Amino acid sequence: MDDEPKLEISPLSQLVSSGGRTVQVEIYRLEGETEWMLEVEDEYNNSTVWDDPFPSDVAALTEAKKTILSEGVNSLIGPEDGKGEWK
Repeated sequence: MDDEPKLEISPLSQLVSSGGRTVQVEIYRLEGETEWMLEVEDEYNNSTVWDDPFPSDVAALTEAKKTILSEGVNSLIGPEDGKGEWK
């Protein structure tokens, strides 16, 4: 029996580039759920996950792009070794 929950990945998940850096925007939800989670992963496999879910995958993507535009993509880039303080 497979008790592990299944994830539904939004077709809006995508790579976003800005200022010569690229991050992977992942938008997903548990199968059967209505709200979407947002996670951004950098080139070093560090991830930033939003605490609160979004009512739609469009709203989640909008928030990711808004964050990149207002705070810069570097705000979502962690240390190369995945340890220590964020830059």
